[in-house]
Amino acid sequence: MDLGIKGKRAVVCASSKGLGRGCAEALAEAGVDLVLNARGAETLEATAKHIADTYGVKVTTVAADITTEAGRAEVLKAAGAVDILVNNAGGPPPGHWSDWDREDFIKALDANMLAPIAMMQALMPGMIERGWGRIVNITSQSVRAPIAQLGLSNSARAGLTGFVAGTSRQVAPKGVLINNLLPGMHDTDRMVALDKAASESSGISVEEASKQRRGNIPVGHYGDPGDFGAMCAFLCSEKARFIVGQNIMLDGGQNNITI
Repeated sequence: MDLGIKGKRAVVCASSKGLGRGCAEALAEAGVDLVLNARGAETLEATAKHIADTYGVKVTTVAADITTEAGRAEVLKAAGAVDILVNNAGGPPPGHWSDWDREDFIKALDANMLAPIAMMQALMPGMIERGWGRIVNITSQSVRAPIAQLGLSNSARAGLTGFVAGTSRQVAPKGVLINNLLPGMHDTDRMVALDKAASESSGISVEEASKQRRGNIPVGHYGDPGDFGAMCAFLCSEKARFIVGQNIMLDGGQNNITI
């Protein structure tokens, strides 16, 4: 399928591996030039080289922490005028409600709510002026089905969802479409960390914890970041002109939510 976005330019945050990389590769396959961001320069450069060599698109890299004001300034300076923004950042650590204090919540809000909002506010004016833009925020299944041990993530990502719900309707008439992708359990470093946390809390091996968690997913396995990226690319395409302000869950059927 021709997604109609060849020659567009995208910023993909936290894109050296995992779901961010899946989105970057899918956009590159559609012919989109990329500005890739991650904290680790070595992995970022390796990812950029692979994508440029494989898909023949232009790739710019910015090694910076997108959750900080300084990091965002570096990314925005390198990005210039872009048509597509994919917001992404690692989630806060799991825990118990009694583990967290105000500073923990502030850190979670900065990374998973305020940082993506700042990126949108910086790039949307240019998209509006040009009459075309696509924004995809990678949030979490916990937005629609809160997870007890992920209280920090539940809180921050729910706030971002509320912002997008109103903002997406305001900018849609200008040709700028915003949607959220809600990943369930995908085969990423984040899932390795959560498997380890489940192992420690239950007193079982990491392998057994992973097996039990995969057993709760109807399809029987963790998601593929490449499949996730394909959905992101579709939402960034010309084919998604009638999708506005939606929260699309990719969870293998784990959550029995119909509305």
